[in-house]
Amino acid sequence: MKWTRAVLAVVGAAALWPAVGPAGAAVADDGRGGVHLLLNGAFDNRPGELVDIDVQGVRGRGDVTVSSPVFPHRVKLVPYAHRAPAAERGHHARPAIAMTVRPGSYPLTVRAGGHVVAEERVEVGPARRPQFTVTAPDEVMRPGERLWMAYDDLFPGETGTSFEARSPAFPEPVRLAHDPAGTDWNNPRLFSGGLDLPASVKDGTYKVTLTGPGGRTVEEKPLVIRAARPGDRDYVGRARGPAFFDTSARSGPERARTHGHTVPPGGTVNVLWRDGAPDPGEEDRLTATSPAFEHPVPLRRDESKAGDGDSPRYYGPAHIRRGLGEGRYPVTVVSHHGRVRKIGQLVVTGAAASAKASGSALVTTVVGVGLAGLATLTGVALVKSRTGRRTGAL
Repeated sequence: MKWTRAVLAVVGAAALWPAVGPAGAAVADDGRGGVHLLLNGAFDNRPGELVDIDVQGVRGRGDVTVSSPVFPHRVKLVPYAHRAPAAERGHHARPAIAMTVRPGSYPLTVRAGGHVVAEERVEVGPARRPQFTVTAPDEVMRPGERLWMAYDDLFPGETGTSFEARSPAFPEPVRLAHDPAGTDWNNPRLFSGGLDLPASVKDGTYKVTLTGPGGRTVEEKPLVIRAARPGDRDYVGRARGPAFFDTSARSGPERARTHGHTVPPGGTVNVLWRDGAPDPGEEDRLTATSPAFEHPVPLRRDESKAGDGDSPRYYGPAHIRRGLGEGRYPVTVVSHHGRVRKIGQLVVTGAAASAKASGSALVTTVVGVGLAGLATLTGVALVKSRTGRRTGAL
């Protein structure tokens, strides 16, 4: 990050500048007695980096220019494009330090109408070989996490206007481009780009290849991807659900129950899921599925004030199919890239029992199923009830 340094000019100005105070200081229109020079990027610059120069308080007519041994020629500053009060008028430029400049401290002089009105110094550091950055050393990325890559080739002789990063872990090449409006505006040869790693990517170490103009290979870097495991600070084994609650105004996630909730065939029930540490991007992938549902149910993050203080919770309305046969139906939620899978059970009663139960024909109960038990789950179990009245707990 670059720092801004501001100075108040105390150098001479000629009669071109109407108000000249003691010691010949040019007087700013704001009445504070000086021309203000702001340098953003005055420290630890490399050859080729940009220096943002802003001069305020100069009044009168004539060019405002900057000269320094770090620039190949004198730089003319441009007046602000917008109209502003006299005290806020100024001139601006963003020249590049010459690639041939050696490390050291160099003077910088501002002239207005040919007269010196401000002075400063610019420090220049050594050049640095091109550098391709994928992750920090020893950093491990998680499936679904956002990955940013950068290529800094601010070095004499480097060319190219964009680059591509390829990897077996990426669904497609990632373009690295320069953003002059980005936070690294001072480096005109910093190229960056990113992607969300696929949620389905397998654990492993992948090679990321950077290619330049003509498809030539510039550099290669390793990328380690591994899902969180027990003992990792971001391990995600704290999911709870699914649970169920009514869609009426009198209900809500805080009233959700893991068993005993009823809803008639053709009705609607909200499916609730809680997770103390969701994976990156989990909000866009959580889905509840069941043969009792008309279609899979996306579970969206509860952003309401009522959710404050609770584990992140997600829910969505499930529309129950009409004409379901009597029996039990599984409700499945898979999260954390398949590492967490929980199955609840919907118990659907017959039509006769629904009428005698005041129209409530669906009883929902939740049975937590561990990952080990899933190995024997080869299909959807449909268990018939012995009588139309029975809703027995699981």
